[in-house]
Amino acid sequence: MVETFKHILDLDFDWLVREYQTAIYFVLFIVIFVETGLVAMPFLPGDSLLFTAGLFARTMPEHLQLTYIIGLLIVAAVLGDNVNYWVGRTIGLKVFSIKIRGRNIVKKEYLEKTQEFFERKGTVAIILARFVPIVRTFSPFAAGVGKMNYRRFVTFDILGGVLWICSLTIAGYLLGEITWIREHIDLVCLGIILLSVLPMIIAYLKAKFGKKNA
Repeated sequence: MVETFKHILDLDFDWLVREYQTAIYFVLFIVIFVETGLVAMPFLPGDSLLFTAGLFARTMPEHLQLTYIIGLLIVAAVLGDNVNYWVGRTIGLKVFSIKIRGRNIVKKEYLEKTQEFFERKGTVAIILARFVPIVRTFSPFAAGVGKMNYRRFVTFDILGGVLWICSLTIAGYLLGEITWIREHIDLVCLGIILLSVLPMIIAYLKAKFGKKNA
């Protein structure tokens, strides 16, 4: 399990396909479900995993089919968010008191940043949050804590899930035919990660320098 986790973080699809073969669909499903469904796991490689999965669907169609990936991962993303929503709605802020070896398993500052994101973007934040690491994981939880109307939440959540999964996997699939991208997938994934966290970095710098100016 530890070795599998390491190869997932490294986006080593060659190893994953070799070890799991057709069960790789199940592995991808679990990763997306856990990243969106457990507030303690916001660091899994969601965006880069989707892009790389699409790329390998182009280069290894005998092992990965784009339509299967898209369908399964949309279900995983929506189910994960729904679990997260109901955890937030039923347990709420009590989750922040859970500790392992004296340390909180979830940082409350992530929730605070997500709530700020909601305040700026409104209901549409459910969709936009899909494309922002960490915020993506805490968004449904925050919606649950705030007792957001479930019908409204699930409507925006499904739309956001479809857009997130389709845009990144299809981008990987279409760009997978470019030789440079195939040969420099590590750099491409790093770029995706940087672009994903850029809004958070900008927001942090604005808040920091804003306080200094004040």
